Amino acid sequence: MAVINIVLVEPEIPQNTGNIARTCAVTGARLHLIEPLGFKIDDKKLKHAGLDYWKYLDISFYRNLEHFFAVNSGQYYFFSTKAKNVYSKVEYPDNVYLFFGKESKGLPEKLLFDNPDTTVRIPMMDEARSLNLSNSVAVAVYEVLRQWDYPQLLCSGELRDFKWSMKNN
Repeated sequence: MAVINIVLVEPEIPQNTGNIARTCAVTGARLHLIEPLGFKIDDKKLKHAGLDYWKYLDISFYRNLEHFFAVNSGQYYFFSTKAKNVYSKVEYPDNVYLFFGKESKGLPEKLLFDNPDTTVRIPMMDEARSLNLSNSVAVAVYEVLRQWDYPQLLCSGELRDFKWSMKNN
């Protein structure tokens, strides 16, 4: 299966990270957490948001960005409200890394400045500050998966109490 890597740089809110962990678990994406974290990894809110999906999660921890870059390679995309490029105009390769910054500040501006061609944004209203972090990650992950035609993901479902017929399709 093609690989998506979600990189959270210094996440602050455990519920967001828990929701992102759940998104990673149901899509097969890998989760990379760069310290310092704004919570303890055993935080009850973090675990509750991820529910019982933790056993499906491929997660790694790093002391800082330098540590991350020292041990990982691939194509990096940096999501930011400060970007000039739209996320859906990019063709995402296998082993892609999607970076998201902490809730209060986003990614370090030097990182964005050094990577203008791979810094992307999710369009939103001018008056709004930003989309919720866990929502942003879900939007990005599903755009990559859409481009890849949802490899190894179940794309249909069955009703519990009824059966789909050919006329429903």
